[in-house]
Amino acid sequence: MNDLTFPFPILLETRDVVVINKPAGLAVHPGPKTPASLEDHLPALAIGGFVPVAAHRLDRDTSGCLAIARTRRGAKWLSAAFAEKQAEKRYWAILSSLPATADGLVDAPLSKVSTAQSGWRMVVRRDGKPARTHWRVLDPALRLVEFRPETGRTHQIRVHAAHIGCPISGDPVYGDGAGLMRLHARSLALTLPDGQRLAVSCDPPADWPVWSGPESQ
Repeated sequence: MNDLTFPFPILLETRDVVVINKPAGLAVHPGPKTPASLEDHLPALAIGGFVPVAAHRLDRDTSGCLAIARTRRGAKWLSAAFAEKQAEKRYWAILSSLPATADGLVDAPLSKVSTAQSGWRMVVRRDGKPARTHWRVLDPALRLVEFRPETGRTHQIRVHAAHIGCPISGDPVYGDGAGLMRLHARSLALTLPDGQRLAVSCDPPADWPVWSGPESQ
């Protein structure tokens, strides 16, 4: 680590890869509405001339596990892991209502649409890109549901939750937008091209309801 201070929790650190717990409310990349972003802090993770980069993205209001490449080799490894489906992601969400069954699979292709009035969003459409998400209810009383995406489309979990009639609580685009959006990247497991297996998990933000039930399935 260099002399700069990285302000967010580090869950795993190697020479090539760092996994952090990204806070909700922080965009990964800068944009017109988010000039301040995680990218501002990534130089603090540098160990050489390479500027660290996020290997994937989480929505601004999604918290949790995010992989960072801190070397060119790490960037190449992480890119290969995600491209070759060697990355396993699990998310927790509090839904606005419960699904009709305890678990299931959403197999619904997604496309991006945009209008001048409402901007862009993702929609379920037959001619869209394949998108598959497994889900299971963890705690009915809390409306806490685990999502495990097979694909990595933009807003996939948010759109699929709304597609089954149970949008994520607080989702400003696909739900009612009441309060904070409750989506958390609970765990990330990566198998790198050299055979390394990296696995981390992190708890949801402190203002989430507490749940301590079994996660294995």
